[in-house]
Amino acid sequence: MSFNSVFLIYAIIFISILVYAGWMTRKWISGSNDFFIAGREVGLITNIFGVAAIGFAGTMITLIPGLAITTGLWGAIGFGLVYGFGGLALYGIIFAPYIRRSGAHTLSEWLEMRFDSKTRTLITITSILGLLGIMANNVISMAIVATGFTGWSLIGTLSIIFFMFLLFTYIGGFWAVTLTDFVQMCIGLIALPVLLITIISKYGGLNFINSNWPTDLSYWTNGHANGQMAVFSFQYPSILTFMVLFACFLVWGNNYYWLRVSSTRSESTAKKSFVYGAILLLVPTLILSYTGVYAGAIFPDFFAPTGEGDPMSAFGVVLRALPVAVAALALIGALAASISTSTTALIGASSTAVRDLYQRYVKPNATSKELTVPSKVITLFLGLLVWLLCFYPGGPLYLFAFSTAWLGPPSVLVFLGIWWKRTTVKGAFYGGLFGIGVTLLFTVLDLTNIFKIAQYTHIGVVGLVVTVLATVIVSLATTPNYYAVNNWNKAGKIDTNVSKQEKEILTFIHLGYKTMAEITDLLGVDSSVSNKLIESLDKKQLIRREKYSGPGFYTFQLSEPSLKLITLNQQDSLLAKDQLSVEDLNFLYYANNGQEALNSFLVEKDYDSIKASVILSKLIRQSYLKESGLLRRTVTISDMGKGLLDKYSHLISTIGEQKAK
Repeated sequence: MSFNSVFLIYAIIFISILVYAGWMTRKWISGSNDFFIAGREVGLITNIFGVAAIGFAGTMITLIPGLAITTGLWGAIGFGLVYGFGGLALYGIIFAPYIRRSGAHTLSEWLEMRFDSKTRTLITITSILGLLGIMANNVISMAIVATGFTGWSLIGTLSIIFFMFLLFTYIGGFWAVTLTDFVQMCIGLIALPVLLITIISKYGGLNFINSNWPTDLSYWTNGHANGQMAVFSFQYPSILTFMVLFACFLVWGNNYYWLRVSSTRSESTAKKSFVYGAILLLVPTLILSYTGVYAGAIFPDFFAPTGEGDPMSAFGVVLRALPVAVAALALIGALAASISTSTTALIGASSTAVRDLYQRYVKPNATSKELTVPSKVITLFLGLLVWLLCFYPGGPLYLFAFSTAWLGPPSVLVFLGIWWKRTTVKGAFYGGLFGIGVTLLFTVLDLTNIFKIAQYTHIGVVGLVVTVLATVIVSLATTPNYYAVNNWNKAGKIDTNVSKQEKEILTFIHLGYKTMAEITDLLGVDSSVSNKLIESLDKKQLIRREKYSGPGFYTFQLSEPSLKLITLNQQDSLLAKDQLSVEDLNFLYYANNGQEALNSFLVEKDYDSIKASVILSKLIRQSYLKESGLLRRTVTISDMGKGLLDKYSHLISTIGEQKAK
């Protein structure tokens, strides 16, 4: 059977899975909260695969084998380790707990919480530009891989891949992306080992590489043209610039990694999924690295300096030497990787555009349901802009570096904003502005061939240094927020004059909803709104933060005077002893009757998915419910929960009467 026939069979199966995923998940979308963050229902296993799937992308499939040829095996593996552990694992450990507690759906939304609306708008625009570039990079990377093997037209291949990822994202949103990420990693974890085993079976082990590597130097440290991967060089590529671009910038300052945290069921799920995702990513990193050196050994005359073949097409080139069935499976795995990460990047860009631009300036009072259609339209529009960036000069290696450079200022502001409470509003704005300005300036100079900064360092390194210096210097010269002033709460007078919403927040905390994420989701507002209310209560000394930097910044407890301001009816006063409300008891009652009964109750009462998720998460944390479910969360009542229903059986009868009515 010919390659075209086998590949067509695989492609039909894969496309059928995509269509089914989009069709199945579309009914899970009741509003923009579901479209962009899956109602905060994504579980641990699914998110581990989702995080790893972002890394196992068209970019990795192109760059790692290409780096193996140009810089040797060490350079290729070094790239994967920097991205996986310097980027993903550190993000899970250092940033994920803070992000999950903050409640901000997008990175830009958090920037207004921590700083102001000007900083939010500034970073929103540049983040969208960077994410669009990353999307384009994934599409063009996959097209290069495909054409390296098939000889197809680059424009035609681009068109097919582009249409597939755009249509799929439009239909199913983040739920569809999450499902296809899971499927993509499953395909990759089958296809890549089969690929490497087939290569070894046909050509032999490491002795074959040693005998056929087209240089006297070791393939471990040297590429075809004796190129080496520098460690501390400021010129790209090097381990240092990889750390700046593909750990700090690409991950820490990237909105779609933020979404991966926001969409999880809990803080623990978010943290573990990034650490385990980095470990899982070792599999494709090692296999792709060895695939690259095998490509260089099998086709020593194809790549520079003796040939004119692009090293970035190495993955596609090596498939020529393999049986049709294996080559087609590997190519489908690469296609899945490209589409998966492209759709994630598209969701990252469109969520920022909808939440941080459209909702704020066009429809500020729109509900999650009312934003569903605009979310899809904006997603479609941004996808079309990607087409232009697919033809960025220099190919995927430089397009990827260019795109991630724009994510530098946000990564700096996130790091300083979380861990240095002295960072001021003006410091963040001018740090971001100067960093972006310098990046833009040197990009224009490079594209117009006026000045090539690459001869000295990468543009991203310059942007990083400028952003850090400007942010720190301006922050030290300007007035910080109230909580960075020494002894701000020592001499202050307690103010018990509170608004209706502030009183509502005090009640939430009293009932066990202690993080900003829970409060924001229960109120159903933008995080910048709930943050102002929290800051007001903090200044009035009616609440206390666990800490004033790190994750504890968004964890609260009541001060003694605030307890006098909370008024509850008789039923809620009784339940409050167990940090419950009548609403919580309703959830337990219907959960006791099964998941279907609970779902019917949520539909009947028209619950927003994200509010329902908050209530369920608290009851799970209190051990009254147990959760399961690979994709959507399912809950069952625990023995403690049943005991609670028995304890308040006299109130349960009231719920039954309400149901009968």
